Amino acid sequence: MTFTPNLMDKVRARFAHVSECPFEGSRVFFENAGGALTLNSAVETSARMAAIPDNQGRDNPAAHALVAMIDKSKADMRVLFNAPEGQFFVGESGTELLFRLIRTACLGTPGGRVLGSTVEHPATRSAARKWSETAGKIHLLIKHDDAIGAVDATDYEAHITPDTQVATILHTSPVTGMGMDVAAISKAIRAAAPDCFIIVDGIQHAAHGQLDIESYGIDGYVVSPYKVFSRHGYGVAWISDRMSALPHDHLLDAPGEPWELGTRDTGAYATFSDVVEYFEWLGGEVSDETERRARIVAAGKAIHAHEKALTDAMIHGTGNLKGLAEMPRVTIIGGVDNPRREGLVSIAVDGQDAPDVVTKLRERGIRTHTRKADHYSGNILDPLGMPSAIRVSMCHYNTEGEVAQFLQAMREITEE
Repeated sequence: MTFTPNLMDKVRARFAHVSECPFEGSRVFFENAGGALTLNSAVETSARMAAIPDNQGRDNPAAHALVAMIDKSKADMRVLFNAPEGQFFVGESGTELLFRLIRTACLGTPGGRVLGSTVEHPATRSAARKWSETAGKIHLLIKHDDAIGAVDATDYEAHITPDTQVATILHTSPVTGMGMDVAAISKAIRAAAPDCFIIVDGIQHAAHGQLDIESYGIDGYVVSPYKVFSRHGYGVAWISDRMSALPHDHLLDAPGEPWELGTRDTGAYATFSDVVEYFEWLGGEVSDETERRARIVAAGKAIHAHEKALTDAMIHGTGNLKGLAEMPRVTIIGGVDNPRREGLVSIAVDGQDAPDVVTKLRERGIRTHTRKADHYSGNILDPLGMPSAIRVSMCHYNTEGEVAQFLQAMREITEE
């Protein structure tokens, strides 16, 4: 389903700066992969929590209230991620948490191999390379399919060996926009290496809904809340019980051998509860479900359908405007009709540098981003022979009217 105009108005009203930049004025926000819009409720919660002087773990009503907020947030996370087992904790950022999980898995297992793929973000590739070397393990990267911008279970099957101790999976690429079938890849890994520790980078995927850790058969999953309607300054990780038991950093003699280091910001947890409550609200708007998880599932399906309609309109056109596929000077990374696509279209314009196109779009009131063949995106762009690309990333609060504005701007730019 695409959202009705009435529902779209209600959705957009829940986000800050949905149509105006606080520095530049009116604009279309198609830079969601760089950081999604923030819920107004998360902004309000952040301000309220920043003023509280008390800490957790004290014997006073304020401290007890803070602990209750953290407990509530962790319970909310279980519902959103569908993770009845294991534990959640927060850290500095999604990247920091991926490094910590991969380090722990590499150092906590004997010898063997660490397996990942070339489609992955450097957060996992860098951590896997560093800690496999330190642990005396072989690090192998499976080559992704350049034509579709993704990797699948059969690619993993060809390289899995029984001595594979650690494996990393990217859920959705922030460069190609393509989603991977985490459950299928995990199943393939487990078939050959049942005890392998499997860690997933879910940072780009989370905003698009449909999280279901119980079905994945993995050991770690990490998100960056600023990419899923919360704010900067923290990351969220889930780990399985077997991973929780691995030797890891914690204070000496700390009860329960915790994974959190130091006193964490209660406001981080509280703002993530705002995110979960938003998904639940949206699910109630698009379905008749009453149970929390069922509403969240309904929200994820509606988000996926709406974002597919947006990307289809961008690629194939809307109204009397031609889509990107009909613009002769435009190349679409990952192909025209790719069912893996999640709200993101990366393109190049023949004869124009990507930064110049991004500037021209900005001058026409449309915010996008340049991806360069650097340490972030070279793994995707170098094999394609592209020095850079224009990333156009959408979320469910974007509209088909905004897509039309983008296509009109692209028509002008490509005809220059």
